Amino acid sequence: MIYWLIGGLLIGLIVLLGGHFRSKLLTRKKLKNIRERWGKPIEAYRNIKLIGSYLFAYGAEANISAATAADLDIDSVFSFIDRTNSRPGQQFLYKKLHCCDTSADSSNSIESRIAGLNIDKDRREQIELKLSELNNDDAYYLPELFSKKHRSLFNPLVEIYIKISPILVITSIVALSITGSQVFFLWLLALLLSNAAIHFFNKRNILKYTHSLPQLLKLIRVTRWLIDESVLSADEALTESLKKVSKLKRSLVLINAQNGMVNDPTDVTYVLNEWFKMLFLIEPIIFVSSIAKVNKYLDNIKVLYVAVAEVDVCISIQSVRDGLPYYCTPAFDGPSSAFMIEDLYHPLINDCVANSIRGSNDKVILVTGSNMSGKTTFIRAVALNTLMGQTINTCCARSYQAPILKIQTSIHMNDDMDEHKSYFQAEALSVLNIINTSSLNEKIKSLVIIDEIFRGTNTIERIAAAMSVLTHLIENGNFVFVSTHDLELAELLGDNNAVYSFEELINDSGLVFDYKIKEGVLKNKNGINVLSRLGYPQSIINAAVSASKRLREKYDL
Repeated sequence: MIYWLIGGLLIGLIVLLGGHFRSKLLTRKKLKNIRERWGKPIEAYRNIKLIGSYLFAYGAEANISAATAADLDIDSVFSFIDRTNSRPGQQFLYKKLHCCDTSADSSNSIESRIAGLNIDKDRREQIELKLSELNNDDAYYLPELFSKKHRSLFNPLVEIYIKISPILVITSIVALSITGSQVFFLWLLALLLSNAAIHFFNKRNILKYTHSLPQLLKLIRVTRWLIDESVLSADEALTESLKKVSKLKRSLVLINAQNGMVNDPTDVTYVLNEWFKMLFLIEPIIFVSSIAKVNKYLDNIKVLYVAVAEVDVCISIQSVRDGLPYYCTPAFDGPSSAFMIEDLYHPLINDCVANSIRGSNDKVILVTGSNMSGKTTFIRAVALNTLMGQTINTCCARSYQAPILKIQTSIHMNDDMDEHKSYFQAEALSVLNIINTSSLNEKIKSLVIIDEIFRGTNTIERIAAAMSVLTHLIENGNFVFVSTHDLELAELLGDNNAVYSFEELINDSGLVFDYKIKEGVLKNKNGINVLSRLGYPQSIINAAVSASKRLREKYDL
């Protein structure tokens, strides 16, 4: 007998040691992955619908319109910036990119947190490792717990029955075994049928919680660890929220245990477990209690979620910075009329040529140049750097100085066949929306980015309308950047504009773009040269050169 006991103890010890070493190996593997991906974009599939669920739940707070988000390709920018370790961190970062902070003080606050979290590499890696406990896709459903109040699965009378049902069942079984009365048998049968109906009704309706509730237990554990390790400040709001939400731990542990069981209907253990849960209404009892507490602590759950997510985002920002050629933190304390960026570049373009620009809110910045010369990329990069500065306190530039601004763009326009709108109508409505939200009374002025303004109508009306719209925007104190082919627009705007150009050269290999912005109107004649090199008839080329000469003399170009 003693040998069996010793053998059993040895087997148990081997199992424990094996589990310990497996855990160590998994931790080492995770740490290796964390170290290898630092400072690099993470190539992975991202379910934007789930990632955006936190933003969609609080959509009223977003101040970047859907059109602007599309113009700046925010989903691709997010994929580049996203170095988070947890699903809440991903969701919080995605929302942050859509919600520019209009308080300059937040810049100092976020910078302080980034510095504190990244001062010790080993400690930062341990934090990342802990955050990765929330990287299961089920954690995407956490915002569903606190974004709205949850309706009870059952009416009050049924809830009362659920709570006393185990007592009724046990009492009936005892009474039947003692008396053998047929009445108690029928009563027990009625209880079993009722409980079966409630059990399967509950199982069908709690599916939406089987993702989020188990992750709430992990959120509690991660938050507690971050507080214990002094990563999170143990302020009154956070500690009180943790204390309240922790009251859910008992039922959450039971839910985890239920989810961890084998779900194979052919397995005897599974069948017996299901019968036991059905007989005593275990699952309905757990979920009725859990949902009631979730409703009671909605705001507290959100406090934990945001606290953990912010830590993850601040670490992610530093990883982005370490992978950039160079970056700066924005200066929002400059003159309210000044807008200056030195050596800015677009982070999604490899070996992007850097450019600098200085502007003010009393002059329209007109950017001219041929197609593919870089003007649209440049104005998009201006908007994107403004967005990044006001969200993650990081600009892809040597220096950035500007006031806090709303970002409004009109870049991608298409005919809307469903709405029976022409290209020009769609563009006109887009510009009108910018006008309506950039009035003189707006406390926060706008950075307005427009690509090829009013390109959908004839030349005379396009230039006339563009001149009046752009003048109106700067008269209301906004910063305006516009790409255009219409050089006449510069003459009409007079002193209200500053012109910059992107040029291309022609050599033996064809067109060559240097992607460098230059002050002044485009001077070259490469458009006609391209036609000539392509073999256009000489008569067409001569006529074009003659007409071009007359126009340049007329408009002093």
